[in-house]
Amino acid sequence: MADFRSERTLGARIQAARKARGFRTTLDLANAIDGGNVSESIIENIEAGRKASIDVSQLLNIAMALGIAPSYLLAPLGRPWEGIDLPNLSRAFEGMSSVEFDSWFSNVPESGFQPQSISGRNASSELQALREWASLTREVARLEVARELEVAAEGGLAARTEARLTFARDEKKRLESYLGTAGWEL
Repeated sequence: MADFRSERTLGARIQAARKARGFRTTLDLANAIDGGNVSESIIENIEAGRKASIDVSQLLNIAMALGIAPSYLLAPLGRPWEGIDLPNLSRAFEGMSSVEFDSWFSNVPESGFQPQSISGRNASSELQALREWASLTREVARLEVARELEVAAEGGLAARTEARLTFARDEKKRLESYLGTAGWEL
């Protein structure tokens, strides 16, 4: 079975990922896309290369049903230093490797792609701060529940959890302040 990460076209990557994820037919995959806009014939046409352009929502629905990140379908990440192979892209993508594309697409800091403009760098920094803020929001909620359970059980961990909770709250406030000055409403 082909490794979907190395296939040379979007359709081939979708087909190989479909098979690797246990969907025998395009109908099986279409049925797994609950309420989406992707029919069996659309998947067949994408896989056969008869449909070169697909809607963003179709791509996201297919990736979600396959349980993989959209980057795996958009670029041949199994060949990280080769160029991306999507049709109709602007010249700005020329020379961009698959791994650089993934870094750009997912906005991963300290990665293979770095924005060249100040505004691009600011946008990247803000998005990373937003991700950290969302993670800290979940961590604060988790620690609050843990602290309540520890206090109720009269365990000795409540003070340590309280310290972690205070740190997480302070870091969350710092990120909220940073994002607020950049115009984000949280």
